[in-house]
Amino acid sequence: MADNIRRIWETDPDSKPRERQFSDDFVGRFRSGRLVGKQPEALNHWRVTTGDPVVAAEIARLMGGESEEWDTDKEDNLEVLTESASVEIIIESSDKIDASMKLFGMTGLVHHCDGVEFLSPDEDKGVPCGCPPLLQDRKDKAKAGRGPKPSIDIVFKLAAAPEIGLFRFNSGSWELVKVLHNVLADVDAYEGRPVRATLSIENVSYTTKAGRDVSYNKPVVKVLSAYEVAAPLADAA
Repeated sequence: MADNIRRIWETDPDSKPRERQFSDDFVGRFRSGRLVGKQPEALNHWRVTTGDPVVAAEIARLMGGESEEWDTDKEDNLEVLTESASVEIIIESSDKIDASMKLFGMTGLVHHCDGVEFLSPDEDKGVPCGCPPLLQDRKDKAKAGRGPKPSIDIVFKLAAAPEIGLFRFNSGSWELVKVLHNVLADVDAYEGRPVRATLSIENVSYTTKAGRDVSYNKPVVKVLSAYEVAAPLADAA
């Protein structure tokens, strides 16, 4: 079949579609939610997005689900709605876990702190950030859009397929904030060695004294042990 429009880009080269470029840092992201229309939806199983069809196929093989395209202008245009609420991961060190408080506005990041002092921009670094000292007050301000909320990044490999590269999980969970110091201490207990851990979506449900039913999902990280690379099999005699 003849390609009769092969020269179309000669007159308008700036409009020629570019080859999709992928980041060398991460092969995919784990997500615990998605947007349906304009409404956020919490998920009971992990959703993984990637720009690499090989990675998407491996996630589907390991965790269930199918690779499909989703509407995004980012490079991770493939998603897998997995059938797994928990996955075993490798965290190389506590440096692979980063947490801060962030508030975004129309112009981008407008408040970035550690809860006590600004972390950026450089001219404000170390200056008191003015956040309330009590956790509930911080949550109330964040909910009203007048204060920062948690931004927790965890970088890891899959224990079942470490060779495919690094994944990232970002969470704004206040529940994870409450226990993050314990997670960091558990990782540091192995003195710089990589650790095996589980990354899970856990449902919390209860009824208040007033009779109101409450149900929400939270991410949970549980450190299991040091990660040991399997020894190669001895050559058969």
